Amino acid sequence: MAASRALLPSPQASPAARVAVAPSSLTTLAARTGAARLRVVRCAVLSSPAAPVAESSKPPAHRISRSGSDGALRPKPAVLVAEKLSEAGLAVLREFADVECAYGMSPAELLAKVSQFDALIVRSGTKVTREVLEAGRGRLRVVGRAGVGIDNVDLQAATEVGCLVVNAPTANTVAAAEHGIALLASMARNVSQADAALKAGKWQRNKYVGVSLVGKTLSIMGFGKVGSEVARRAKGLGMHVIAHDPYAPADRARALGVELVSFDEAIGRADFISLHMPLIPTTSKIFNDESFAKMKTGVRIINVARGGVIDEDALVRALDSGKVAQAALDVFTVEPPAKDSMLVLHENVTVTPHLGASTVEAQEGVAIEIAEAVVGALRGELAATAVNAPMVPAEIMSELAPYVSLAEKLGRLAVQLVAGESGIKGVKVVYTTARGPDDLDTRLLRAMVTKGLVEPVSSTFVNLVNADYAAKQRGLRITEERVAHDSPAAEAPLESVQVRLSNVQSKFAGAISDGGDIVLEGRVKYGVPHLTLVGPYEVDVSLEGNLILCRQIDQPGMIGKVGNILGQRNVNISFMSVGRTFRGKQAIMAIGVDEEPDKETLENIGAIPAIEEFVFLEL
Repeated sequence: MAASRALLPSPQASPAARVAVAPSSLTTLAARTGAARLRVVRCAVLSSPAAPVAESSKPPAHRISRSGSDGALRPKPAVLVAEKLSEAGLAVLREFADVECAYGMSPAELLAKVSQFDALIVRSGTKVTREVLEAGRGRLRVVGRAGVGIDNVDLQAATEVGCLVVNAPTANTVAAAEHGIALLASMARNVSQADAALKAGKWQRNKYVGVSLVGKTLSIMGFGKVGSEVARRAKGLGMHVIAHDPYAPADRARALGVELVSFDEAIGRADFISLHMPLIPTTSKIFNDESFAKMKTGVRIINVARGGVIDEDALVRALDSGKVAQAALDVFTVEPPAKDSMLVLHENVTVTPHLGASTVEAQEGVAIEIAEAVVGALRGELAATAVNAPMVPAEIMSELAPYVSLAEKLGRLAVQLVAGESGIKGVKVVYTTARGPDDLDTRLLRAMVTKGLVEPVSSTFVNLVNADYAAKQRGLRITEERVAHDSPAAEAPLESVQVRLSNVQSKFAGAISDGGDIVLEGRVKYGVPHLTLVGPYEVDVSLEGNLILCRQIDQPGMIGKVGNILGQRNVNISFMSVGRTFRGKQAIMAIGVDEEPDKETLENIGAIPAIEEFVFLEL
């Protein structure tokens, strides 16, 4: 089988050489009701740079340059820069492409121009909508976002039209960390309030007595790139630094002299709390009334990450009560915030208008990083900063489609079984197959296991292009093993896929194998992914909807009791399977449900005397 490669077609490549597979489609390619009834997935054939455009959109004349080992003359690609980019970045682009800077375009003007270009570079102000991408008429092959966030780019539409999206996630790391430290120090010494008072003619030395940083405990919530840089600088200020991030590599924390602790311990011990976590469903408003109640009275909070991780109304209440002494905020749930915002106007709050990346050096670094990413993508090179789906041969995608879905769902289930304080240390993916190494390319499957492990706990979009990079950044050591299947006549590429997480704590002890690892195994049956092993227990449940796992004493009537509770709360059961080790001992019940049961329903299940533990898992 040909190896799958996540490449954009080079200018001389056949326009039908690659197809783009949407991230959301990767989990829906498998048939739901049988091998012969596969879902249809939208995919778009990538066109060459010379793809025809409508008569009303006359492409600009190309300069001719030599490219390729054959020395043939080929047109330079054209790049449209829609928002301000530093000259250093433009210089990188101009070495490879014809560049047009058109700042301040209206949406209509962008729609009219975009079909004349192979690449488009934007910042946060330009909306790259489905209409813009479709107006590219197949010629637009790359969208570059000069910065980290890609909220203004329609990723699904970009993938469907075969357009790669890349961003610049690293260049502003130091700038954001420095701004966090600047807010920390300014807040501690009341710099902004004292400045405003003095300019208003007031000399109030006694009112603006600050607090010292040396010897104080700083909790860093989210120990990624920015959080690590904040830790380095805080240590230099004489602060004691602790951090909470279940997926941060312990060796990196030790190297910086940082102690990794649980969420509750991090917020409970802190004198200062600095937020550096992504905004995902599990972190949305994670700092709320309940969280503030667990903090020391007089704690101080800094946020240069995402506004939505704080419940702003709850923060105002905590400030008013004195539970939180001060806050320093660079980001807000809605930007810009309302002019009459009680939080912004609060006397004990220092605010800046999202300036984390706003330094001359960071802006230049972002410009160079995005320019290099766009040039590399136009050349057909692998892009570590790609944020949408890769390009893979259609024949590989067709055969591996249900296994792609299986691999992602096994990873997604596994990460939800990890106890919050332990993190993931090592991952092994075991493939049982009758095929030889040269006949089965597992890179796509490994990427999808990584996708399942990483995406539920971060804001990173994982695909074949950036999977290994994303795993490395999070300290995930992923190994692969092949187990020979003794049926050489088997037509299926794989008999089973197993995901093992080693050296971890589990929320659900039943998922721990005899060797101490979290173990999940699955197979594809009739084109549909199934979960077939949880720890030492054999089960058989379709991986659709959501999943409840219960470990119980093996006795009659358990299925009826659980089913009755779910039925009374109008929760539909799609599948149910029970696996046990020995009769009358322990068993695991795996229940597929269409809806997410409410808290009371789950508590009622857990209250059944014979049930020893249970867990709800989202797919």
